[in-house]
Amino acid sequence: MSKVCIIAWVYGRVQGVGFRYTTQHEAQRLGLTGYAKNMDDGSVEVVACGESERVEQLMKWLKAGGPRSARVDRVLSEPHRPGDELKGFSIRY
Repeated sequence: MSKVCIIAWVYGRVQGVGFRYTTQHEAQRLGLTGYAKNMDDGSVEVVACGESERVEQLMKWLKAGGPRSARVDRVLSEPHRPGDELKGFSIRY
């Protein structure tokens, strides 16, 4: 099993609808580390690290729309190397 990290930007109605909190819950359920953070342009940035198939499961969940209260229009992602070691999955402000 290989470990990977991705950084993703989720666009749509994803701020003010509990998106970061439900993403945190889903990532913790999958055993991932990283964070979710609101961006100034209205998107949410998600960094997720862990077993490749579990990171892929989170990506599928994000692309499927995340929580019911959100509306995801698009998700862009790329491989990522965090500058510091991530512990747990946090919400950043």
